[in-house]
Amino acid sequence: MSAAAPGADRLPVLLSPGPASGAGSWGGRFSAPVTYLVFGLLDILVFGLHAKGDVSFSFTPQFAKVTVPNLTLSAAATCYFCGAVTLVLAAARLLDVLGTFRLGRGQRRVVIGAVLFLFVIALLAWAGGGQPIPVGVVNLLAGSLNLSIPIMLGALTAVICSTSGVINIAIEGQLLLGAFCAAIATTVTGSLWLGLICGAAAGSLVAVLLAVFAIAYRVDQIVLGVVLNALILGLTGYLYNAIMVPYGDTLNNPNTFNPVKIPLLGDIPILGPVFFDASVFLYITYVLLIVIQVGLTRTRWGLRTRAVGEHPVAADTVGIRVLAMRYRNVIIAGLIAGIGGAYFTIGSVGSFGPDMSSGEGYIALAAMIFGRYTPLGAIGAALLFGFTTQLQSILSSINVPIQSNLLLLTPYVVTIIVVAGLVGKVRGPRAEGVPYVKS
Repeated sequence: MSAAAPGADRLPVLLSPGPASGAGSWGGRFSAPVTYLVFGLLDILVFGLHAKGDVSFSFTPQFAKVTVPNLTLSAAATCYFCGAVTLVLAAARLLDVLGTFRLGRGQRRVVIGAVLFLFVIALLAWAGGGQPIPVGVVNLLAGSLNLSIPIMLGALTAVICSTSGVINIAIEGQLLLGAFCAAIATTVTGSLWLGLICGAAAGSLVAVLLAVFAIAYRVDQIVLGVVLNALILGLTGYLYNAIMVPYGDTLNNPNTFNPVKIPLLGDIPILGPVFFDASVFLYITYVLLIVIQVGLTRTRWGLRTRAVGEHPVAADTVGIRVLAMRYRNVIIAGLIAGIGGAYFTIGSVGSFGPDMSSGEGYIALAAMIFGRYTPLGAIGAALLFGFTTQLQSILSSINVPIQSNLLLLTPYVVTIIVVAGLVGKVRGPRAEGVPYVKS
């Protein structure tokens, strides 16, 4: 093993948080309880007053070995209960803001999750009330998890880059180019794994461009990311029309990974079909989440990564090669985003289409912010956004009285609400987006 760099023992002190900032503005302080209040009123005044009959929730998918009985509830009573509990949580959060009693950081996150969960239950009770077909809980959860895969991988990419001090707006382009290259490579070679590798390599290629211009030439990282996204959108759109449309059977007809069921675990009621009978991309996401979470918090690599994102001058002083660390981390993160892009073509759809990432790279950035720049938090936020996409699909299928075009806006509206009303004040790494010039 190589010896630790001189002064490396001082890094934990350098990374310790500084003095707590003062209270934010009135709107910032009260945005969370006001948002909870709005959710509670929606549960009662919109869903509760307009709910009809009973709603049934199904917990057993087709061909399951173990059967779980359906749960039938009064739709209106369910909405009223969810709304009442949400109002209690809003009051508790208000008292926390006023200083009557304090909620810990973990408790505040639990409150956010509870408010969102109660809102979804009330929405499903209103939508499914009086419907002859029960609401399939397993299908809702499994679909949410699958739709969240590219967002989760994009969010992990954003966490690594931002923790290293580089803002990666180009995740959208990495997803799109990864999907394009995975489709062509799989179709031409017939190998799904080779297609996955090519998709990951495509994501890293975009990361190389991002790293060179952002780190070496110190180009504004936000502008650079937007330019790279526009470049890749135009390039893939042109190549799609030029070579994929006329030669679709030979260049844009890839196979897709079949679901892989883990023995025993896949037969667990409710949880098994959701978590352990899924695409290989989901298992890759599990592994990457564990590796990144442990790596950033428990290893020397994670300590040095956080050092170059928080105090690059101090990190350089103790012998850490700041620029090399940022290059390496941005390119590694690009591989992860490329895998997320490959999911679109060889994990889900089975063909490439123009702009098929549909803004999920930007949603991944919102997930990272909502998750407070942590791997676990970013994954949780990504699951929320995937859940809203699956939810709008289910609501469309049961003919709720909402126009389909409005339902399609659900994931993006939730993104705005979460970032503006729920996430509160979040501080990223101090040197995020700041080019480092070695003295």
